[in-house]
Amino acid sequence: MNLDQHPTQEPAQHPAQEPAQEPAQERSRRRRTALLGAAVALLTEGGFNAVTHRAVAHRARLPLAATTYYFASRDQLLAEAFAQLVETELATTRDWITQHGLAALPDQIAAADRTRQLGLWELYVHAGRDPVLQHIARRWTDGCVHLIAETLRLPATDPRVRLLYTTVSTLWLEHIVEQRPRTKPARCSRSPSPTPSARTTPPSARTTRRTR
Repeated sequence: MNLDQHPTQEPAQHPAQEPAQEPAQERSRRRRTALLGAAVALLTEGGFNAVTHRAVAHRARLPLAATTYYFASRDQLLAEAFAQLVETELATTRDWITQHGLAALPDQIAAADRTRQLGLWELYVHAGRDPVLQHIARRWTDGCVHLIAETLRLPATDPRVRLLYTTVSTLWLEHIVEQRPRTKPARCSRSPSPTPSARTTPPSARTTRRTR
């Protein structure tokens, strides 16, 4: 045996690289966001009763068990969907007021997505029986009041701010529920100008003529 000969060395074997997997935390966040988005979509399309675990999982294209894994109950799912709707509505209203002014707010109400508004107001009314939803409903009201107060440069506690908010909310709810056609406000016609004789004749003289 020749000691000068070295055994043939085989090339080092490297383990096959596996495709990179999505981190579990990121995957969980993505799934939870998808479920919440599905709940918001169902709420705006079909209202309160349309949001079920099965319907949400089907819309999000996730297993049914995912809904109960990421949300403890249907009530939690509804509450978070309501909160997301409120934040979206406040941001949309703020942008509209910034661009068009407070006087154009009725136009924004008329142009709003009616299905989303119905879902929002339905949860608002239901909040009267649910303390968790009631907290979110108050956040919506307080947010609207502060938007009006900031625009008018008045304190949020000023009665004029609350009066304007109540008026806008009433118009808003009426439009969403009743779908009345918009009509332009009638212009007040000017009163006829007095005749030359009425302008020049003193009242005492007109009285004298009638008594003759």
